[in-house]
Amino acid sequence: MSNKIYVIGTGMIKFGKYLKKSIKDLTGEALDLTQKDCNLDLSNIEAAWYSNCAWGIFSNQHCIRGEVALSANRIDQIPIINVENACASGSTAFHGAWTAIKAGLYDCVLAIGVEKLYNEDRAKTMKSFMVYTDVEATTKMIEQLKKYAQKQKEKKAKAEGTEVKKEKKGGHSAFMDIYAMAARNHMKAYGTTQRQLAVIAAKNHNNSVLNPLAQYTFPMTVEQVLDDYEVAYPLTRSMCAPIGDGAAAAILCSEKFLKANPNPRAVLIRASVLKSGSWRSDDIAKRAAKSAYEMAGLEPKDIDVAEVHDATAFGEVHQTEQMGFCPIGKGGPFAESGATALDGKIPINTSGGLLSRGHPIGASGLAQIYELVTQLRGEAGERQVKAKIALAENGGGTIGFGEAAMCVHILEKI
Repeated sequence: MSNKIYVIGTGMIKFGKYLKKSIKDLTGEALDLTQKDCNLDLSNIEAAWYSNCAWGIFSNQHCIRGEVALSANRIDQIPIINVENACASGSTAFHGAWTAIKAGLYDCVLAIGVEKLYNEDRAKTMKSFMVYTDVEATTKMIEQLKKYAQKQKEKKAKAEGTEVKKEKKGGHSAFMDIYAMAARNHMKAYGTTQRQLAVIAAKNHNNSVLNPLAQYTFPMTVEQVLDDYEVAYPLTRSMCAPIGDGAAAAILCSEKFLKANPNPRAVLIRASVLKSGSWRSDDIAKRAAKSAYEMAGLEPKDIDVAEVHDATAFGEVHQTEQMGFCPIGKGGPFAESGATALDGKIPINTSGGLLSRGHPIGASGLAQIYELVTQLRGEAGERQVKAKIALAENGGGTIGFGEAAMCVHILEKI
């Protein structure tokens, strides 16, 4: 008996800022879009995986989030599994749904991710990001990083004969300090430049102009990215993912279900991998990619398009290398060469990525799935690329100097 698993429906709302809408509202909108995408009656869904991280922080809904949000939108009584895995929550929900079908428990399931991060109190939002780390250890590390970053700013300003740039009111998340440190280490070890990071950020901003569901839909030049205010050297604001709200979902099914309910737009899941990080090493991305390629029976050269976790422009450099698309240390020059552009060797973050599509944490992993399914179906409009095989990499939280959780998925057009 075949054990193939497919995506038959996807849906995503426009990412942005929805102060007047609730988590329940966003859940319903994404669910409706996903249902309409595959014209499937919701009674066919046998189980659901619900991804969310911050509902408890901002609205005190710490528990039974999926049951609360989905029961308000016509889904109840079935098994509902709540998923929290920091920024990898959405992809972890997708992996959980895939695993259940793989085990033979169900034939049709839902994975949905919803998040509301935008708050008029920006400082409160930024402070909330600490919960996605080992809080005790990270608090100490961040203080050291801030002191180092301040010294670097002063050194740079002195060399240029300018004043030290002030941080925007409300600050930034702890993750930007961690990413900035990793970027500086990469620059020192391999010669990666700030301009190369700006090339990536400009590319993703320009890709999002072609994505009507992206949070940002304005173009940017490399110079504009470099001239934006500094968040934590070498990262400027335009190199960092924005705060926002959003929802995305996917319906997965077995081959048995697909045969009984034919869908010419179905996409095959070739691999679904979830890994956890460690204080002892930070090779989680390489481990996850290796497992995914082995499961799919593919190599990096077989991938036609990818969505990777670019919470900052450096994140794309790092993951481009870790996924095997270029040698370690060459991610900057690889992007600068145009290899990751829409018309390049391997288009990366055609959606605009987290940098510009937006990063509502619990929804981001499923937004990647939405983009790649759209590309494989040939329905991406002006940002369409030629693709048969697609890869999604989604990391979450930090343990030590690497991600705490990571999913890698490989999809195929059939």
